[in-house]
Amino acid sequence: MSKLWLSKPRNMLVLVDNESWITPYAKKLVNLIKKEGDNAKFIKNHKNITENSICFILGCVNIIPNIYLQKAYKALVIHESALPLGKGFSPLSWQIIEGKNQIPICLFEANNKVDSGNIIFKDLMSFDGHELIDELRQKQGNKTIDLCMKFVRSKKIPKSLPQLGDETFYNLRKPEDSELNIKKSIENQFNLLRIVDNDKYPAFFWYNGFKYRLNIKKWKTDE
Repeated sequence: MSKLWLSKPRNMLVLVDNESWITPYAKKLVNLIKKEGDNAKFIKNHKNITENSICFILGCVNIIPNIYLQKAYKALVIHESALPLGKGFSPLSWQIIEGKNQIPICLFEANNKVDSGNIIFKDLMSFDGHELIDELRQKQGNKTIDLCMKFVRSKKIPKSLPQLGDETFYNLRKPEDSELNIKKSIENQFNLLRIVDNDKYPAFFWYNGFKYRLNIKKWKTDE
């Protein structure tokens, strides 16, 4: 295995199986890997995972059968929580709603259980409390690239450690989760407004039997 690790060019894959916002970052990662002297390819289907490849699994929504994970030399996932806490869906968004601005991010080994593999690297994303979804995603995307490239640039196979402690899970966020309560203040609901997507799951509220949609955009003070 160590011989395969040191032998360049290694074959690396970056998998995104949906029309995710992270796709541009995934493609940037492919280009950065190539500059390190390795082969790299962007793929959209887990069936394209090849033998003995290193596969970074980013923003995927489908469960990858073990038969495909086992084809890879390393299948690696990024997740934004202090695993084993916060497994599941949209961990960054849920934690922002909870009022957190220090969000852990992990690179870990994929296996046949949800977000349960051994952790290789950890980092921290720090926010100031004013960032909206595009700014949150920008930091998340860049941190994702950083962790993946740290793995690529490692001179030897990085060690991994099992997750310890009780696990918790976040549910899949749905469009109805963007509903505002008209009896609560904007300040009270600002963290929810920070993570809504104006196109895919916009903020909305009901009033007198009618549904109203709100778009949120940061108004720069120099405009």
